[in-house]
Amino acid sequence: MSRVRTTCPYCGVGCGLVAEHLPEGGVRVSADADHPANLGRICVKGAALGDTLGLAGRQLYPEVDGGRVPWDAALETAARKLQETVREHGPQAVAFYASGQLLTEDYYVANKLMKGFIGAGNIDTNSRLCMASAVVGYKRAFGADVVPCSYRDLEQTDLIVLVGSNAAWTHPVLYQRIAQAKQDNPALQVVVVDPRRTATCDIADLHLRLAPGSDAGLYAGLLRAVCEQRPLAAAQFAGQEAALASAQGWSVDNVAHYCDLDRDVVTDFYRRFVTAPRAMTLYTMGINQSSTGSDKCNAIINAHLASGQIGRVGCGPFSLTGQPNAMGGREVGGLANQLACHMQFVPQDIARLGRFWGSERIAATPGLMAVELFDAIERGEVKAVWIMGTNPAVSLPDSDKVNRALAACPLVIVSEVSAGTDTGRHAHICFPALAWGEKNGTVTNSERRISRQRPFMPPPGEARADWWILAQVARGMGYGAAFGWQHPHEIFCEHAALSGFENAGRRAFDISGLADLTREQYDQLSPVQWPVNAAHPQGSERMLNEGRGWGVETRLTMVPVTPQRYREANAPGLVLNTGRYRDQWHTMTRTGTVPRLMQHSPLPRVAIHPEDARRCRVTDGQPVKLTSPCGTMTGFAQLTDDQAPGTLFAPMHWNRQFASESGVNSLVAGHCDPHSGQPESKQTAVTLSGWTPTWQGWLFSREPPALPTSISRWRLAQAGVTWLRLASDTPDCGSVQAWAAARGWQLQVAQGEGMCHLLAWQQGELQLALYVGSRCPEVDSDAVLAAFAIPPADPAARHALLAGRAAQPAAAAGRMVCSCMQVGENAIREAIEQGCDSAAALGRALRCGTHCGSCIPELRAILAQRVRVTDRSDQSAR
Repeated sequence: MSRVRTTCPYCGVGCGLVAEHLPEGGVRVSADADHPANLGRICVKGAALGDTLGLAGRQLYPEVDGGRVPWDAALETAARKLQETVREHGPQAVAFYASGQLLTEDYYVANKLMKGFIGAGNIDTNSRLCMASAVVGYKRAFGADVVPCSYRDLEQTDLIVLVGSNAAWTHPVLYQRIAQAKQDNPALQVVVVDPRRTATCDIADLHLRLAPGSDAGLYAGLLRAVCEQRPLAAAQFAGQEAALASAQGWSVDNVAHYCDLDRDVVTDFYRRFVTAPRAMTLYTMGINQSSTGSDKCNAIINAHLASGQIGRVGCGPFSLTGQPNAMGGREVGGLANQLACHMQFVPQDIARLGRFWGSERIAATPGLMAVELFDAIERGEVKAVWIMGTNPAVSLPDSDKVNRALAACPLVIVSEVSAGTDTGRHAHICFPALAWGEKNGTVTNSERRISRQRPFMPPPGEARADWWILAQVARGMGYGAAFGWQHPHEIFCEHAALSGFENAGRRAFDISGLADLTREQYDQLSPVQWPVNAAHPQGSERMLNEGRGWGVETRLTMVPVTPQRYREANAPGLVLNTGRYRDQWHTMTRTGTVPRLMQHSPLPRVAIHPEDARRCRVTDGQPVKLTSPCGTMTGFAQLTDDQAPGTLFAPMHWNRQFASESGVNSLVAGHCDPHSGQPESKQTAVTLSGWTPTWQGWLFSREPPALPTSISRWRLAQAGVTWLRLASDTPDCGSVQAWAAARGWQLQVAQGEGMCHLLAWQQGELQLALYVGSRCPEVDSDAVLAAFAIPPADPAARHALLAGRAAQPAAAAGRMVCSCMQVGENAIREAIEQGCDSAAALGRALRCGTHCGSCIPELRAILAQRVRVTDRSDQSAR
């Protein structure tokens, strides 16, 4: 158990990791140099996984109606209530909502129970929010949900186009592979297509800063340009004539106008693509999260089909998966509009699945997809929902409506690692699930590579595996014969056998070559790319190399695309884009608890172009409010030229455990792609306004204080101390002082016009520190936090602390840039002044950028800023 090879639980890159128990306690997590996905690389989130393994905030025992109960009672209650719901209202009144955080074995059991024995298609997943449009694009073009590429293609191509992907932050290890490939081969060209200038642009030879949502027009024009250079043979692809006709109107001039791009920039991009011997397009949420996301995916695929940039080394349309096991969930049928192992809702597949599972209750029609599922809960049509490993109360669009729906639902079951999530607040039954490091099973990454997640920590408290919980409930519902597994190895082998059952090459997904693994072979399974079968016993690196697809029409298919604006294109206001921060993950239930992961971006900042800020009378750092017809969120202004005028960007991560009103999905309407059901999270019309609270400030407290709802708060992670940023329109902050006084603490207060500083002591230990003013005071947070551990002894030091500073102030680190090596912006600027003129030089001097590399784009941006300042100074001198 001292060294265990496992797989990262974050994005879909699927990095191999090594977990090592340290002699002094704790776990060190490092990159697995032998894993083909990351080849020894690691990102800052992966490197900090050892800091997430504590039990603070864990759900450790079953609960029913808010009270702790034995496992038997919780399982019996769940099984009985689900059966009662089916008996009284029919199987369509029950739904499961799963997660790309589940292992394949967990997913398989959930899908089998819902679609095979409850008999409804109502199991969907948070992968609907990130990958559903990519699935539709692949299925329409290839006849199957098949990613044709491999990561090794990135090192063997001539052109990489990143569309709607800030890979430097969202898939950082993959981005580092691309950066290394470009360094090794300077002829490799990189094009970034994104309305924002992001960190990914650091390695770009060309950045197309197109109008939000206009990507389909860009690729329709590319299809026309390709066919002008390389006319296609007649009927080479199914749908070819209609697809080419749909692209004819997309001349360079029309594309430039539609995308709000310079004509020469469009021409340059098309020239690079058409002349590249090998080209890849990497795309993710910026394409998928759209009301026309499926068509955007097919517009990309059309250009690759027409150009022959597919099925060859270094070629292809490559959808980057957002979650560690989103593809594994797709393989087992975890989406509501598919059956297990790439089978569909057609009579022959329904009958085939019934024969394999021994069930006559196989769902005959697709179920409710994520947004429509929670709409059905709100309408009272779905009366029981089981939510597993995800936080839809935060992550789904129109999240205020989702919370109302869950609050009114007669039965909400939650299987969760973290206690007290926004979703868990609505649970009638809560099951404690295993977390990463405790789980045992498999995941599949973006390149179809199946890897093992292995346990290296014992189950804490009464936590159990998701597959076990599901199987026990299934047994309680009377389906025990089909759910009798004793180990995840048995589930995996059943899944593998099903993939090859009556297949004979008709379905792309086939891992029947793994169906007879022994327990020992399963435990030692090396990463492998599917298909794994008699034809491909060692797996398959890339697919479509024979130019044929799957299904009735084996020819590959071109899909006619009519580019359309986003749904709220004509609405007044600014266009809000939502996305991820570099060091955070989903709704922060894991990463938000790690102090060093909060240092780079500790608050939800709204990126605003300076022109829009001036027009809206907003200053940098000021609290702001965003409003849409769905709701409101608060954040802090970040003025930057990286934003295009008329657009905003806000992070998706903040939930009610970390902020009182910063959930970005409270703004986003539930507009969905009609083919994929994926919501349009990337373009929302909002109103921006500056907020000038009556007072703002900082609160540090040894225990969470009782604050009235009139005070807005944002929590920053810190072990042993509750650290809050506060703001309010109430006349004063007396409620905090009253709360401290009521606890009998000795108060030390400094008050003046528009300010109040307060320290609370008990037996010489600092219990609380409060610093507020009409503007947010500048406070040496390091000094305050240190005082909770080692209280200042002399009166002068206490007076300095009351002022919010150390008795002997140290040099400020400034904004954290390198989370791995704890290097702040001030040290970086000082090193530049002393002669460091490159990211490599800064790495040698300060070690920043030498671990995961995620901060390298930011280091280069600071260097470039220094160069611009020097140039301006030189010009002024002349």
